[in-house]
Amino acid sequence: MRTLIAILLAAGLLQAQDKPAEVKQEPREAVIIPVKTLTGDSFDRLIKLLGVFGARMSADKNLRTILVYAPSDVVEQMRKVVAELDRPGSEAAIGRNIDMTMTFLKCSSTKYVGAAPPAPPADLEPVAKQLRAATSQCKDIEVWDIVPLRLQEGKVTEQSQRLPGSIPGGAFPSVNIRIHPESVGRKDPGRYVRFEQVKIGFRVPVSGVGRDFQYMDFGLTTSGDFLEGQKTVLGKVSGVEEESAIFVVIALKVLD
Repeated sequence: MRTLIAILLAAGLLQAQDKPAEVKQEPREAVIIPVKTLTGDSFDRLIKLLGVFGARMSADKNLRTILVYAPSDVVEQMRKVVAELDRPGSEAAIGRNIDMTMTFLKCSSTKYVGAAPPAPPADLEPVAKQLRAATSQCKDIEVWDIVPLRLQEGKVTEQSQRLPGSIPGGAFPSVNIRIHPESVGRKDPGRYVRFEQVKIGFRVPVSGVGRDFQYMDFGLTTSGDFLEGQKTVLGKVSGVEEESAIFVVIALKVLD
């Protein structure tokens, strides 16, 4: 009997020695990490990159917040990653390519004398019709120039170029464009591009005495959400002459 008890005790001791030691779990905390810059697809890319930590989290792109439930050291590492990526030009911010067409329409409140300029293309006629109905400065409308642009989500693009027309002396008008497409997102009725800034500056020569001339500078700056596949009038730019104006129309296509 004593021998049996000794064997059972020995077996119990061996099982206790073979049993792995319990791993003590670190205490977890629930923390809200705000996202100040990234929106739309950029926000989604940030959340995907944070998945490497394997932490429990819930994200809301409308509130721009990330709720994390994890040990404090993991939370701190995630904070550092968000701080690094939550800024313009980061790996998360730079994403989809965007094709933009920018059309400059010259409008005049007086009818042209002699041969009228060609009518706007058929795809721009609905825009021209709206402008004629909205303002007396658009009795006659002509396309001054069409500028194609290749943009990238999260990246500032600048482009300068000569515009059609000149005055005696060889001076010609030009335009400088600076655009920052902040993010690409979706909402009814489709996909849109959020622009942090669209800045367009025209430089137009004006004739003086003889062959002298001076440059007039004017333009517009705007921001907002613009729908893909829709022609949108960004705004009116006052021209050199009071009875004329320039309207800027854009069309967007996001490249998948």
